Amino acid sequence: MLSVIKTIQGKRWSNWAQTFESSPEKILYPSSIDEVVLLVKEASKQKKKIRVVGAGHSFTRLVKTDDWLVSLDLLSGIEQLDKAASTVVVLGGTRLFQLGEELGKAGYAQENLGDINVQSIAGAVSTGTHGTGIAFGNISTQVLELTIVTASGEILTVSEVENTRFFKACLVSFGTLGIIVKVKLIIIQCPVYEYRSDKIEYPHFEPQLERYINENRHFEFYLFPYSDLVQVKTMNKTERKPQRIFFHHLNSLILENYLFFVLSELSRWIPGTASLISRLSAKGISKTVVTAKSHELFATPRLVKFREIEYSIPLQYFRKALQEIRTQIEEKKYRVHFPIECRTVQADDIWLSPSYQRDSAYIAFHMYKGMPYEAYFRDMEAIMQKYEGRPHWGKMHTLGKRDLLSRYPRLPDFLAIRKELDPEEIFLNDYLKNMMDEETFQAPEN
Repeated sequence: MLSVIKTIQGKRWSNWAQTFESSPEKILYPSSIDEVVLLVKEASKQKKKIRVVGAGHSFTRLVKTDDWLVSLDLLSGIEQLDKAASTVVVLGGTRLFQLGEELGKAGYAQENLGDINVQSIAGAVSTGTHGTGIAFGNISTQVLELTIVTASGEILTVSEVENTRFFKACLVSFGTLGIIVKVKLIIIQCPVYEYRSDKIEYPHFEPQLERYINENRHFEFYLFPYSDLVQVKTMNKTERKPQRIFFHHLNSLILENYLFFVLSELSRWIPGTASLISRLSAKGISKTVVTAKSHELFATPRLVKFREIEYSIPLQYFRKALQEIRTQIEEKKYRVHFPIECRTVQADDIWLSPSYQRDSAYIAFHMYKGMPYEAYFRDMEAIMQKYEGRPHWGKMHTLGKRDLLSRYPRLPDFLAIRKELDPEEIFLNDYLKNMMDEETFQAPEN
C-alpha cells in the first residue's frame, strides 16, 4: 500500500549536530498531502509510531524513532502567493532559504528570521524558532493558518476562524498533534536593511542595552567568555540601494567557519587555550556595514558543529542574568570559547511558545562538538531557571513535566488537545513521552 511513496529501509539517521543517531525501520518521503494521509493511516493500522523531520537541526531527540521517520523534503514549494492580501501558502517541507529566495524574487519577505535558514517551515514553526527584534514574535506568530494531517488521517485546517480551539496549541507542538503539510504566512514587502556589526567594551555596552533593544528594528549581541568585548549587530531599514554581498558572505564563510573550525579544534586538543581563543575571537571582530535585502542578511552559514542550550527569560531580567553569567564564567573557568548569543523576542499568546505572555530575552550557550559541556550547561541552565527560564524546544535542556508545568500555564490544555487529536500516541516517541506523560516526571535525556 505504501509502494507509491519513496521509502528507504535500514538506514541510520543522525541530526545535524550529531547529538544522537536513530535507526528507523523506514524513512518515508511523501510527495503529496494524499501520500501523507496514506502513510498515517497505514501507520495507525500497523501500530507504528511516526516522527517527522525537517532539516534535523534540533539538538534534542525530538525525532528519534525506531519506527517510521517521515521527511517532507519532497513536499516543498510555494502553493499560492497573494500580493493583495500579503500572504503566502507554502508546503510543509519548504526550507526557509528557499522560501526567502522565492519571495524575494516577487518582492516580498518574511518579517523576521533566525540566524540559520536551512530548517523546513514546518519544523521552524513546530519548535518556536525565532529571530530577534522586540517588535517581532517568533516565526510561529507569522502563521495565519495551518493544514495538518491528524492521527486518524483527517486533513484538518486550523486558524483564528476555523477549528480555533486547536490553533494556539498547533502553532508550537513539535509534531505531536499531527503532520504540518501546509502553512499560510503573513508576509511583507521586501525591505532593504543596513546591517552593522561592531564591537564595544561591556562596561560601555551594558548601560545602553535598553536603547539598543528599543531603537533598532533587529538587534543581537554576542558575549565572549573571558573578554570585555561585545559584538553588536543591528539591522534597520534604509532607502539606500542593496549591494552585491558576495564578499560579505565569503568573509563570514572563511572567518566564522573555516578559521573558527581550526581554532575550535585547537581548543579541543588543548583545552587550556579556550580562554585565549575566546579573547582572540573577540579582538578579531571588525566593523562591518552592508546594505542588502532582508532575506540575504538574516542568516549566516553554520558549518562548525556544536552543542547548544538556549533559554527565554523575561526581558526585565536580561541585565541581571548577563551579569551573573559573566561572573560565573570568570569564577568557574569553564573551558569554553564559543560566544554567547543574545536576542530579544516580542510576547505572544501561543500556548507552548517560550515567549508566551512576556517580552523575552533569549540567551544561547554553545560548546564545540567533542568538548565537555556538562558542567558549563548545567550551571548556565541553573542561572536561566533562576530567572524563570523556558527552554527553546529544539535545544538541549533537562526539564521534565513538573518543571514545564510551572513555566507553561497552558501545558495542561495542550496535553488535553494532544490526547484528543492523537489518542493512540502515534506521534510520540520516548523523549516526548518523558516530558509529557502523565506518570513520568524525570528529566529528559539531552
